Amino acid sequence: MPIAWRKGVRSRTQHPIGNFISYDKLSPTFRAFTSSITEIQVPQNIQEAFKYPKWKAAVDEEVRALEKNGTWEITDLPRGKKPVGCKWIFTIKYKADGNVDMYKARLVAKGFTQSYGIDYQETFAPVAKLNTVRVLLSLAANLDWSLHQLDVKNAFLNGDLEEEVYMDIPAGLETTSNFNKVCRLRKSLYGLKQSPRAWFERFTKVVKGYGFVQCQSDHTLFVKHFPEGKLTIIIVYVDDIILTGDHEEKIDLLKKLLTNEFEIKDLGNLKYFLGMEIARSKKGIAVSQRKYVLDLLNETEMLGCKPVETPMDTTVKLEESDGSAPVDK
Repeated sequence: MPIAWRKGVRSRTQHPIGNFISYDKLSPTFRAFTSSITEIQVPQNIQEAFKYPKWKAAVDEEVRALEKNGTWEITDLPRGKKPVGCKWIFTIKYKADGNVDMYKARLVAKGFTQSYGIDYQETFAPVAKLNTVRVLLSLAANLDWSLHQLDVKNAFLNGDLEEEVYMDIPAGLETTSNFNKVCRLRKSLYGLKQSPRAWFERFTKVVKGYGFVQCQSDHTLFVKHFPEGKLTIIIVYVDDIILTGDHEEKIDLLKKLLTNEFEIKDLGNLKYFLGMEIARSKKGIAVSQRKYVLDLLNETEMLGCKPVETPMDTTVKLEESDGSAPVDK
């Protein structure tokens, strides 16, 4: 008699995920938003992207931005130098109402192939702490402040590159004229180890120049007190920016000032930040990671598995007073 019976293979289709999540309690606009961010699939590589006109157009736009910024120059690889690799990353930007704003293609350097002391030095750059974001949401809920979101287009291209860095010709841009050539980078690029630091130093210099004070407990938080008693707050996570405060005119002025320095995209009211879906209602601010969880289940092929209750809840509700219905669990 066998010591233990072999367990059967767990099926991933007996418990469809649709049996356990519902969109019924969402407001119509937020339901459209949550549906749209999960429906569209993004390509995994440049060859797949070139099959679809919208994604190909996104690649072309990124290339134009890189060339306009003078990000690199084509040259021969010097003896003793090793180029870093690169790859394309694709994502979708959404409007506040949930409709697609743009298809985004981004060229990213493979920074893990860089060598310390040769093509990079210092790398540290702070990112917003989740607790700081939650405190900011709590303030906005309790004090009835609006929450605005900005996106800095090609943020890392604003950082100056001091080191001598060479990169392979990006996939899809190879021609007979650049065969066996490389790109010598003049500006920082996403993926380079020093790029976040260079960008954050530039951003910090700009906002401090406008009179903002950098928070010492979280260096990504900047606050400005105006003589008339008004307050404006900025928090930045790489190229995503949240603005809030108790005076809309001051917030609008700040948007204009940032637009003068960087290429800014105004995403309207805060809806989606760091994988969190954010909705406001008369009951409070609701933060849900519905899309993040569904993407994780899909990636691990567990969408059809039986769910199990846990003591943790992915939804945080904070008091406030505003319009639409909150996100349910």
